[in-house]
Amino acid sequence: MSGFVHPEFLVETGWLADHLADTVVLDCTVHLIPDPQKTYIIKPARDDFERGHIPGAQFCDVQKDVSDTRAKFNFMRQAPEDFAAAMRRFGISNDTKIVTYSTANVWWATRVWWLLREFGHDNAAVLNGGWQKWQAENRPVETGPDKRRSAGSFMSGTPRGLFVGKQEVAAAVGDPGVCTLNALTAAQHAGSGGNSYGRPGHIAGSLNVPAASLVDPATNVFLPPDELRARLGAADALNRSVIAYCGGGIAASADAMILTMLGHADVRVYDASLSEWAKDESLPMEVG
Repeated sequence: MSGFVHPEFLVETGWLADHLADTVVLDCTVHLIPDPQKTYIIKPARDDFERGHIPGAQFCDVQKDVSDTRAKFNFMRQAPEDFAAAMRRFGISNDTKIVTYSTANVWWATRVWWLLREFGHDNAAVLNGGWQKWQAENRPVETGPDKRRSAGSFMSGTPRGLFVGKQEVAAAVGDPGVCTLNALTAAQHAGSGGNSYGRPGHIAGSLNVPAASLVDPATNVFLPPDELRARLGAADALNRSVIAYCGGGIAASADAMILTMLGHADVRVYDASLSEWAKDESLPMEVG
């Protein structure tokens, strides 16, 4: 972790194995199944969880537990009181150490971490390498439904403003002081392939650092800090205000978390992302 300004936001499997008794662990996995009519179908990975999970972990259904289910778009940030109620159901209080992980893409874990940060809880970390690394090391596995803890006393702090809407993003188009950063794949950014959320391509003027490019595909662990700094620096994302986006504010949270760990203090996520922007013909997009 040498090279990160905030290494405390990432924990290793060995550390977690030693601290399971005093840590709340959340499996945040969701599968997005491509669908030509709906873009994708949301499938919480509860079945996967019951087939095997880190001992003592609880399953966090990101869409139902920690998203606004009344919103027009999927995975939108909840009101503070709704998020606090969800945390209390997981047995979480304001002094609780939380570790999030995923059995699929890391950004489901970083999304919940980003939400915790938005509501003032800094005693949370993402498991480096996630379930893939835990399994590869033959660490203990538990099966069956999760066992909920006694209710916690979590209270949300005043939101930190880590999420923005389309007005702020539109105002940033053409502003040299803002880096609008797309965390989707290179093909999606170019408009040449992958899931489309409406019009293909990217928000006008935005740059591309795919969330998937931040992890080693062989091990699922984040790349070394120097390499992460170089990749994000190549997009000039280290010295400007950053608005990260993707399809629905999920993958963007991985870029946002790494920038935060590298010491960037002005990073926000466009919550509705292309799920909103790409469908609004009045908002500028580019391909290529």
